[in-house]
Amino acid sequence: MSALTAITGARIFDGDLWHDDAALLIENGKIASIVADADIPATVRRQPAAGSRIVPGFVDLQVNGGGGVLLNEQPDVDGIRTICKAHARFGTTALLPTLITDTPEITARTVAAGVAAREAKVPGFLGLHLEGPHLSIARKGAHDPKLIRRMEADDLACIVEARGRLDALLTTVAPESVTDEQIASLAKAGVTVSLGHSDSGYRTVGAAAAAGASIMTHLFNAMSPLGHREPGMVGAALDIGHLNAGLIADGFHVDPVSIGVALRAKKGPGRIFLVTDAMSPIGTDMTGFTLNGREIFRKDGRLTLADGTLAGADIDMASCVRFMHENVGLDLEEALRMASLYPAEAIGMVGRKGRLTHGHDADFAVLDETLAVRATHIGGEEVFRA
Repeated sequence: MSALTAITGARIFDGDLWHDDAALLIENGKIASIVADADIPATVRRQPAAGSRIVPGFVDLQVNGGGGVLLNEQPDVDGIRTICKAHARFGTTALLPTLITDTPEITARTVAAGVAAREAKVPGFLGLHLEGPHLSIARKGAHDPKLIRRMEADDLACIVEARGRLDALLTTVAPESVTDEQIASLAKAGVTVSLGHSDSGYRTVGAAAAAGASIMTHLFNAMSPLGHREPGMVGAALDIGHLNAGLIADGFHVDPVSIGVALRAKKGPGRIFLVTDAMSPIGTDMTGFTLNGREIFRKDGRLTLADGTLAGADIDMASCVRFMHENVGLDLEEALRMASLYPAEAIGMVGRKGRLTHGHDADFAVLDETLAVRATHIGGEEVFRA
């Protein structure tokens, strides 16, 4: 979109404040400014959005699939494109397709697909999240224990090399399966290191954080709990100030009371942000799928293995925002920031994503009064309309 365009008639949330009787000006795929209706230049093309709310596009750092595609099962550009398109329907304008623990061959194919998706400028593709295989079997969750292993020198080299070919690369590791020196090497190379699927104690996590880890993967889930004698992974996530933490807000992974306690307890400047941990059924009527040859069942908003273990989530980001606002009682503005600004900050995309202010990417969602997504724009281009 090269010509200056004004989105008019909606309340606009810029990431900090609401603007009424104003227009969002877009030029060359970027936010030019927010101006009062009376100050819209006469020559600007107007695009009405009366009665709506315009908010920063959602940023999801943990998306295993969508639109019928699971990244593990289709690690190619078309698979990534389908996943991004499926989540755009729900206001997500930037995401990290996430590979669940798999073989070295599938991991290599996924990295190649990510590089190709970047070159193809797939709308919504931000980079990759490699969740495993360097995890703890004790906290494996739905990850296949046969594929979990320690990080070796070749693994480290491959991740570092991949980071040089992607705009963003996040990897989830357990301190039990990596060394602090490996974490430091990853962080130095620009890889965002997240700790998860781990039974580590507070001090071990503290050392990993000091080495360069900056995120905790899906807070409360697949990690050692907060105890009165051992604070565990949960205690570390809340107490270590520079750690950010992803949270699955679907009502199944974490109780609303626990979410509220965590929000009140989190020491800054790190933030708790929302992730979907979504799987392939998002945007479809699928009743199940397979992961590493194991059947996953979809029922009543839950995805589980045959033994009842949660296997990812059946939720989109707009629904997470509504859950935080309506069930947890969070102010809408803070719920929106948890879905946009805070994950953008966690992945180092400050100045590009998460706000609707001058110079940021023109990524935004148009919501109705129920917070349902009516339209989604990426780089100023409309990619979805209800």
